[in-house]
Formats: sequence, structure tokens, C-alpha cells
Amino acid sequence: MNFFNTFRGRLLLILGFLLIATLGVQYYLNLLTQEENNDLRDAQTQALVAGFVVGSYSLTGEERIQDLVDRPGQTFLDESAKERIRDIIVIDSNWQVTDSQNPDYWPSESDDGNLIYRKLKELTDLPPLMEGERLGADLPNFPNQRTSENKNADDEAHAVPIETSLGRWYVMVLLQNDKSEAVWRAAKPLVGMLALLSISTLITFLLVWRFTRPIANLSDAARRVAEGDLRVRVPEDKRNDEMGQLSRRFNEMTAELEKSKELENQLQQAEKSAVIGRLGSAIAHEIRNPLNYINLTLDHLRSKFTPEATEKREAFANLTSQLKIEVARINQQISGFLNYSRPAKADLLPVEVRGVIEDSLRIVEAQAAENKIEIGVVEHENVPKILGDTEYLRSVFNNLFINALQSMEKSGGRLNIKIAPDGSNKFVRIEVADTGNGISEENLSKIFEPYFSTKETGTGLGLAIMQKIIDLHNGVIEVESKLGEGTKFTVKLPKAE
Repeated sequence: MNFFNTFRGRLLLILGFLLIATLGVQYYLNLLTQEENNDLRDAQTQALVAGFVVGSYSLTGEERIQDLVDRPGQTFLDESAKERIRDIIVIDSNWQVTDSQNPDYWPSESDDGNLIYRKLKELTDLPPLMEGERLGADLPNFPNQRTSENKNADDEAHAVPIETSLGRWYVMVLLQNDKSEAVWRAAKPLVGMLALLSISTLITFLLVWRFTRPIANLSDAARRVAEGDLRVRVPEDKRNDEMGQLSRRFNEMTAELEKSKELENQLQQAEKSAVIGRLGSAIAHEIRNPLNYINLTLDHLRSKFTPEATEKREAFANLTSQLKIEVARINQQISGFLNYSRPAKADLLPVEVRGVIEDSLRIVEAQAAENKIEIGVVEHENVPKILGDTEYLRSVFNNLFINALQSMEKSGGRLNIKIAPDGSNKFVRIEVADTGNGISEENLSKIFEPYFSTKETGTGLGLAIMQKIIDLHNGVIEVESKLGEGTKFTVKLPKAE
């Protein structure tokens, strides 16, 4: 198998891609930051140079700095430099401010007409002086020396000495920095990394979900198999990696287990049928002959030895009738054994299912009227004939109707029978619904098993024989029930072509 088609290969490939992408984006962000810093440094340098030039012109000219800056067509300061330069201050050899862009720093005139200059030390709102060590012995005269307290200030000051005929003068340029721009410049790499980490996290989440989803499916499927559901299958998603192979192997395993379970059930059913067959034959051989003798003897007793007294005759008749009923019940149970155990063969012919149902209803009509049970039959139009054996089908519906009436004999109710074509257009659907006691959920899955009965006198073969007859007709029988609300049996029989 190609290495990159495996789970490990794909995972390594994706992790390598994320690593390269992270390094590449980080390098690109660092490059952008470096370029922005270079541009900022160049702009500051140009502003400083322009500020020193303007200050130098102020030393030799008659105009003030502000007049030079405001002069139309001046080429000293461009708009960018004007935005960056907070002030340009000219300081003479006596540490007096002779000129500035700030009118508050300009000399004032006394009453006698002399100019009064502000001392440099009087300026307390100046930003920290950068690279002040280069000024040597003159540094103590600057009140804005850089200290640990003001080194983190946003604005900054730069001073340049100029030797003149009147001594050493200074031009000090105050630069201002945009705080929001500085904050954004500092945050931009973090924003980029945050975006990259978010994308990486999302990709990792998707990868983890994609790679662990088959494991979750396998875990859920294994749990359902442990609970006995062998029909479960894991979605394969056409994967060619280890997960796809594991899913296919798991599905193959459950398919084989399901086949083995079906074969085991068939074998158990065959063994059970064989046991029942042998038991039925033994019962028929060993019990029916004595039963026939008992039945004949009872008839003989009733005809020859009936008492003449009225009271004794009635008691004698009741006792012999009850004995004959019990003999008939035992004989019926034997017949049930034999009917279930013998191989059945049906004579399938086109049959009107409505006629078979009406024949079976005649048997229970008297009992229904006695127990105040209403019976309703609804047949849809154009119901086709079915392929069936009339005798076998009558046995099926007899059992269904009798069971329904027995579930309602204490409280009354309604028996509804509905006949309609099935949606697949291959079957005729017969629904038999009652409003009786219903069947509990734990018993619902067992009612078609032989010898399972909730009745004290039941043999447990009635529904099992029904299931066998329906299978013989290539049909389907289903049951729905709610305890205390009623039961609905649905029989689907193939329609006649």
C-alpha cells in the first residue's frame, strides 16, 4: 500500500504541512514587521533631518520657525514630517529658548522693551532626550534627560549642537509617535499568529473528527454486537487506509456471525421440530387409542346406564358431557402437536380473501354477541385475489379471531378487520385489530415460539402453527401491541398473478 494512503502517512503529511505553513506565515509576518520598522525609522530620520534644517535656518534668518514652516511652497518639511515633528526648539549658548513652533516658548517683551527669554530648565513637559550621552558636559543642562521613569514615553527628543560665532547653540527636535499605530504594529504579529492558530486548530479538529469517527462507529457497532444485534454494519466511506480496512473486516465478521446465527437458529428449529415430531407420533400412538376407548365407553354408559330419576339423570349427563369435553381437549392438543410437527403441503389457488374471513367470522359471531363485542370489516376497492389454501387460511383467521375475542371477553370491545392492497403491489394486506388486554413488550417477541403461551390452558402452538402456514404461503405476519390498549396482527399474502 502506498505510504501516503495510510492513516499514519496522511497524519504525518498534514502535520508537516501545518508546521511548514506556521513557519512560513511567521516568517512573512516578521518580514512585514521589519519592513514597517524600516519605513518608520526612515520617516523619523527624514523628519529629524528636516527639523534640524529648519532649526538651522532659524539661526541665520530673520523669520521664526513657524513662519518658515507655514511659508507657501517651502520644501523644508513635507506633510509626513509635519505630522511627526511635535516641536523644533532653538537654544542659545546661555541655555535660553530663542525660537520654537510653540508660541508659549517664544520670548516676551518687558516694559522697557527688552526681550525676556525662557530658560531651557523651565520647560518641564519635554519628552525624554534620546542619545543624550553624546552631548557630554552639556547634558546636565537638559531637563529632559532620559531616566528609567520616562524611558517608556511615546514621544522623544533629539538635540544637535551647532557651533556659531556666539558660542554653541542647540537645535532640539521633538518627535511624536502615534500611540494607536504603535499598538497596532505591536499587535499585528499577534493577530496573525492568532488567525494561524485558529485555522490550525480548526484543521486539527476536522482531522481528529475524521480520523476518530470510524473508531467511534466501530465502538458503537461492537457494543451493539455484544448486545446481540448482528445486523449492524459500519459505514466504510470508501476509505483505503487502515480504518477503511478495519471497517470492511468488521462488516465481514458481523455478516459471517449473522449467517452462523441464522444457521444455528435453523438447526435449533429443525431439532425442535424433530423432537416435536417424535413426541407427537408417540402421543398419537400411545394416547389416542385409550382416548377413543374412553370416548366410546362414555357413549355406552350414557345409552345403557342413565339413571331413571330426573335429578340423577341430569347429574349423570353433566358428568359424562364434561368427561367427553376433556377427552376432546386432549385430542385437540394431540392434533396440534401433529399439525406442527408434520411436513405441510398447501394447495395454492386464487382465493377471495374476504370469503375466507367471513367463513371464520361465523364461528365467533355468537360468542362476540354474547360478550358485547362489535365486529367491523372494511375492504378497499379493487382488492386482488391471493394465492392460498382455503383450509389453511381458515385455520389462521380462526386462531386470530378466537384470540382477539378471548382478550376482550371480560370487558367487551371492538374487532376491526381491514383488507387492502399492500403498497408494494405484490401483496394483499389484512389487519386484525382488537381493543383487548394487549401483550406486554417482553412477551411480544416470544408469541410465535412453540409452546409459549400466556393462557393457563393454552398449548402454545396456535400462533406457531399460524406462522408456519404463513411461511408456507410465502407471506408475512407482524404484530403490534400495547398493554391495556389492544393488539393488531398484520398478515401479508402474495396476490394471484
